[in-house]
Amino acid sequence: MAIDTVLLDAGGVLVFPNWDRVSSTLARHGLAVSPDALRAAEPQAKFAIDTARHVAATSDADRGSRYFRLVFSGAGIPPDAPIQAALDDLWAYHTEHNLWEEVPAGVRPALERLRTLGVRLAIASNANGVLHRLFDRLDLTRYFCAICDSCVEGVEKPDPRFFEIVLERAQAARETTIHAGDLYHVDIVGARNAGLRPVLIDPHDLYREYDVERVRDLDALVEIVAERR
Repeated sequence: MAIDTVLLDAGGVLVFPNWDRVSSTLARHGLAVSPDALRAAEPQAKFAIDTARHVAATSDADRGSRYFRLVFSGAGIPPDAPIQAALDDLWAYHTEHNLWEEVPAGVRPALERLRTLGVRLAIASNANGVLHRLFDRLDLTRYFCAICDSCVEGVEKPDPRFFEIVLERAQAARETTIHAGDLYHVDIVGARNAGLRPVLIDPHDLYREYDVERVRDLDALVEIVAERR
C-alpha cells in the first residue's frame, strides 16, 4: 500500500498534558503531587478508559473527567481528597487554551521528516473546540493541510463520519491514507470502520495483545511511511 496522506491524532501523539501546570494547580488547592508522579500515572489511566464499553457509553469530554481522576489516584492522591476545585480550575484553563500544550522534543523533527517525504498531513482529533488556536500558539499549524477538531465538526471518533470529514478536508484518498492515534477503541476502531489503515502509537507496550499494527513513537511511524513512498 502506498501512503500519500497521514492523519494524526493530536493528544497523546503530538501534544501532551502540561503536568507542571496540573501540579501547580493542585498545589494551590492544598494537594501536593509532583509533575513526574502525574506523568508516570498517565499511561495506565489512559489505558483504563480505553475499553469498548466505556468508549461506546461516553463522550470524549466524559472520559476526560475519569482520566484525570485516575491519574490523580495513580499519582498518590487519596480517593477522598477534595479535588473538585482543582478540576474546575483545570477545566477552565483547558476550555480557553487547551491543557494539552506540551510538545515533546521529537515531534517537530518527525513532522519535518514526514513533510520531506512528500506526504499530506492532517489532524483528526477529538478535542474541545480550541485545537486550531492551540496549534497556532505552538507553531504546529504550518505542518498540516487540515486540522479537524471533533467539537467544531460536531462528531467525534470512533464515528467513521469524523474520518470522512477529515478525508474530504484533506482531499485525501482513502486507499492511500493511514491514521495514527493512541487509543485503540477510539482511533483504531474508528479508522477501520472508515476503511482506513490504522497504526497505534503505543510507547509503553500496553496493547501488545491487541490486533493492531503498533509503533513506539513518531520516528517509527516515519519509517513505515518512508517504506511506502
